[in-house]
Amino acid sequence: MDPKTPNELLLISSMLIVTALVLFTNQIQSDEIVHEFKNPSFSGIGTSSHYLTIENQETNRKKALKEEIKALQDQIEREENNTVEARFMRNLTSRIYANIARQVESALFGEDQQKSGSMELDGNTIEYEITDEEVKVTITDEEGNITEVIVPIGGFTF
Repeated sequence: MDPKTPNELLLISSMLIVTALVLFTNQIQSDEIVHEFKNPSFSGIGTSSHYLTIENQETNRKKALKEEIKALQDQIEREENNTVEARFMRNLTSRIYANIARQVESALFGEDQQKSGSMELDGNTIEYEITDEEVKVTITDEEGNITEVIVPIGGFTF
């Protein structure tokens, strides 16, 4: 055999490669490239459920924020009402009102019973009048609204 020149070798290897490509190209298959959007806002597939999901997420987040704000406000209010000063003021106010109620009861039903009278309490005017048949208490607030309580005296027996 006579030695081959590099050009002949290149030609033979090129022919072998081309022959191999021709034989194997029958087995290669291709398909059309199709692009589809995954976001329903673009494709339109499942759009309504996508929008509902977004709406639910926004609504739940707003609700959670409102609940968190309300919880923080309640916590601040509890902390303000639980200070030593606030407890002292509630206790003092309660005792003052109890003492005023005792004085009103004594004036209405005690031994030194007064047939009528009035007093001012937190901007409200409280007037009372005792007759033989009833006790009439009239409360007038700062705006002029009147509340009247009439209790018959002879109606309570045990």
